[in-house]
Amino acid sequence: MTNTHSPTILLIDDNAIQAATRQTILKRVGYFVIAVLSPQRALEQMRAGEFAGDISLVITDHIMPGMNGAAFVRFMRETHPDLPVLVISGLMEAEAEYADLNIVFRLKPLLPDSLLATVHSMLHSPEEGDSLSPA
Repeated sequence: MTNTHSPTILLIDDNAIQAATRQTILKRVGYFVIAVLSPQRALEQMRAGEFAGDISLVITDHIMPGMNGAAFVRFMRETHPDLPVLVISGLMEAEAEYADLNIVFRLKPLLPDSLLATVHSMLHSPEEGDSLSPA
């Protein structure tokens, strides 16, 4: 049973230590976080509806084996065109690969406070069409 009160975040990073660290930071403030170490697996799970609840936000690394973050986001956009996506990369030039993909890009190292502030603003943005947001 998922906590329907907390937003669900899908975290994709092939580095298990970084994934676990970010997962812990986000869980500490009440987010429900699903960590997946492979972008291909995350796509399979999304398409098959294997996640317990609706995903509110995707956080992905850029450089991963088999499929980089930009390719992952392009494939994901086919079925989830409006899902907020945060891309974290150590390569500033990687941001250009996401030009038309409607993502938020942050450079590593992304300190915990910056991660939490970015996630909070993405999940509570009035642009998300939230009917509870002030007009």
